[in-house]
Amino acid sequence: MTGTEAEFTSIEICAGAGGQAIGLHAAGFRHLALVEIDKHARETLRRNIEARSDWGWEKLHCDLSHADVTEFEPLKSVKRAGALIEPRELDLLAGGVPCPPFSHAGKQLGKDDERDLFPTMLALVEKLQPRAVMIENVRGILDPKFSDYRDYIEARLQGGKYREEDGSLVTLPKGAYTVCHWGLLEASDFGVPQLRPRAILVAIRNDVLKDVKYEWPTPTHEDAVSVVKALGKTMQARYEAYYGGPRDQEARDAFTQWRTRATKRHVELKLKDSAGIAPTLVGGSKKHGGADLGPSRAKAAWRQLGVSGLGVANDVETCKKKASEDRDLFGPDGPMLTVEQAAIIQGFPKDWIFDGGKTAQYRQVGNAFPPPVAEAVGRSIMDVLKAARERDAKQS
Repeated sequence: MTGTEAEFTSIEICAGAGGQAIGLHAAGFRHLALVEIDKHARETLRRNIEARSDWGWEKLHCDLSHADVTEFEPLKSVKRAGALIEPRELDLLAGGVPCPPFSHAGKQLGKDDERDLFPTMLALVEKLQPRAVMIENVRGILDPKFSDYRDYIEARLQGGKYREEDGSLVTLPKGAYTVCHWGLLEASDFGVPQLRPRAILVAIRNDVLKDVKYEWPTPTHEDAVSVVKALGKTMQARYEAYYGGPRDQEARDAFTQWRTRATKRHVELKLKDSAGIAPTLVGGSKKHGGADLGPSRAKAAWRQLGVSGLGVANDVETCKKKASEDRDLFGPDGPMLTVEQAAIIQGFPKDWIFDGGKTAQYRQVGNAFPPPVAEAVGRSIMDVLKAARERDAKQS
């Protein structure tokens, strides 16, 4: 791959802190544009692209100037090899459109929620006509109450019938795409130590798909990665900062207590054909202050893993500087997680940089799509694109 050309290109909307972008990059896609409205998340993307040698192509070519996806006009602004991108040229259009309209934790207003960006995504599909489309959302979108809306989304892509609110049946002519799969993937099946089911839609343009079979991703991990395994080293490092000082024994005892508690919970759940994985992290809303590890049920699950879910801890240096040890490390329910540890729970690379203050950083992490899951879906799409390219090359 040269500095001016990429084999397979993508554009992603609602890119957040880059969870999906990381996974798609690992699958072989190179990003022409990442669209994100949150200023801290945009800066997170910029800082990581600047800092990472393996993102050298994006450093030269990725457009990060677009914030509001409803105003995004890719055919007028996004360039490839110095020229504006044209319809049918893009390989993949991807996006994790906002989850609140369909989340079980919200009112599930669906298309009546002003945050619903499925129509915006579908309009971009019609403009760009990419070879493949990937849309990620919460599992709530697959609930029976949204069946008519799913029919509408599928009909916009591939043609077919859907029902309007007044009960009338609408039939759209055959579309340009085939919806190959719209189903759930559980993050823990891909090495992410967290209960995080995600609903993924994959559609392939018909002239690309033809006789190629799309294969839905299969789990990469037979056994789930436990929280105690995922966080062991970072938790030890946090407590070791107090070894040799006045709280030496307290720190040693607290670390042992956390590890014992988390290990015990892992063993208990494994006997029930489960594992000691984390409950679903939530990013929260800008309308609410502070950051914590979710509703009461999630906090209770964290407590069983030896972690306090009442807030997010300062990193080691800030903890010492602010003398927040009693809150962050030595509370009665155990240590709170740092942003770094929450990012590990989401499957981010350990050296991924997050911009903003602690709360802004945590929200970026909590709202993310786990990179390993995005990579698995990206590879499943890449397999089709490569097979189609080989087929077309033989026929030409």
